[in-house]
Amino acid sequence: MSIPYPSGDNPFQNMLADLMKLLNQGGPSQWDMARQLATAVAGDGAADPNVDPLDRIRLEELGRIAELNVAEVTGLDLTGGGRPLVIRPLSRSEWAVRTLDSWQPLLEPLSNASGAAPLPHGDAESDEGLTNLFETLSRMVRPAMLGMQLGSSVGHLARRAMGQYDFPIPRAMADEISLVPANLAAFAQDWSLPEDDLKMWVCVSEMAHHAVFRLPHVRSRFEELLTTYVAGYTPETSGIEQRLAEVDPTDLSSLQEIMGDPTGLMRERESAEQTAARERLEAAVAALEGYVDHVTDAVGSRVIGSLGQLIEALRRRRVDRDAGERFMEQLFGLELDQAQFDRGTTFVRGILDRAGEEGLSKLWSRPGSIPTPAEVVAPGLWLERIAIES
Repeated sequence: MSIPYPSGDNPFQNMLADLMKLLNQGGPSQWDMARQLATAVAGDGAADPNVDPLDRIRLEELGRIAELNVAEVTGLDLTGGGRPLVIRPLSRSEWAVRTLDSWQPLLEPLSNASGAAPLPHGDAESDEGLTNLFETLSRMVRPAMLGMQLGSSVGHLARRAMGQYDFPIPRAMADEISLVPANLAAFAQDWSLPEDDLKMWVCVSEMAHHAVFRLPHVRSRFEELLTTYVAGYTPETSGIEQRLAEVDPTDLSSLQEIMGDPTGLMRERESAEQTAARERLEAAVAALEGYVDHVTDAVGSRVIGSLGQLIEALRRRRVDRDAGERFMEQLFGLELDQAQFDRGTTFVRGILDRAGEEGLSKLWSRPGSIPTPAEVVAPGLWLERIAIES
């Protein structure tokens, strides 16, 4: 059955008909579209230069030192087989594509929620027919809008990401750490930091994240909470339909504005299930980041001369987040402001004050050891529960 596209002398309806025909002809999937846009944004429209071999060699040297120290401080196995971690320097475009590929399984529920576009019915010239047309068009453009927004956001992230765990999200299991030398060099220059010290700090932080996410029960818990949150989104069609109906036929730039606006992709209000998942995720992230900062400080005090200067610069970097970062945080149900990191720091210090390093070592020891929202606020509750369950 073919879609009865409107036709006639009305230029606005003819424009909508042409758009619907284009969308129905197929073309790049939303994920292909996202990758293409992410690559273009990450490279700022130009060819992304390859990583300098000297940068690669230096990162490998610093990585060996970082790996030995992280393994000693955490007591965790970073590779599971005694093999050294691979340091994988990436261009910004490579980081963007790898990140989208890694996050795609977590974001698939957004694609599935779009659903098939119903066929419009009724006379296209009538109010009812035009309403049906707007409804169909809104369902058809949503995947394209999603792809564009994801591609743009991840592309902008790639322009400042230092490693693969700038967002505390598990990556595909592999014995490697991805870093972005161009962004490391730019940040060091902007803040007048010793570049080797910054590279060492990032290696240590990335490896501490990696060591925790290698634990199957931690990985599965984070993936469960992230997937639950994303899957809780309900497609929002009424907002798009209303705005399509308000398009000024004499100003077609208004249609472009609608298609570039991500707010119509999902309902802004969280469901009860999403709220519960987000609160548990925030607790897990706070514990993780507090733990990683503790490990990084412990290792950094041994091998980084400008540690205090680095910590201050990186603290300010956490506060200075752009729109792409905020969009992805909202999408995943993450809250990565300084208050969240401070909660994690307070939680870890509370454990250390009461039970020392031995108590902290139980944080990732087994399924169920990840703290609840109440326990992050009161670490004594976590210690009591862990002692009872041991």
